[in-house]
Amino acid sequence: MSELDEVVAERRIAVTDPDGATSELVVRLGKPHPDPSSRNGDWCCPFQVEGVGEDSVQTAFGVDSLQALLLAAYRVRLLLAEHAEQTSARLDWLGQPDFGLRVDPGPAAPPAGSPAAGLG
Repeated sequence: MSELDEVVAERRIAVTDPDGATSELVVRLGKPHPDPSSRNGDWCCPFQVEGVGEDSVQTAFGVDSLQALLLAAYRVRLLLAEHAEQTSARLDWLGQPDFGLRVDPGPAAPPAGSPAAGLG
């Protein structure tokens, strides 16, 4: 896979180098689509991190479109962390840990009045 095709999400990450110079990385997630090489109906999701050296489009694979998309976001987070470590740069997106790419809301309370609200 070498094409991003339709971009469904984009994020800009601020970069501050150890010498104080600032720049920006651009993260793009493409639209997940069926993997043409899969015999099992698997999906793939192209993604790109522009500004980390090689800006080539990479691909994450999953058993469905959601897993492919989530794994693409996960791989982006790993690439950004690796880039920050290798360059000693500080990467920032609104001060959020993991560049706002980790989604883990934790245990949620059921809405008041729902049948599950009285369980526990």
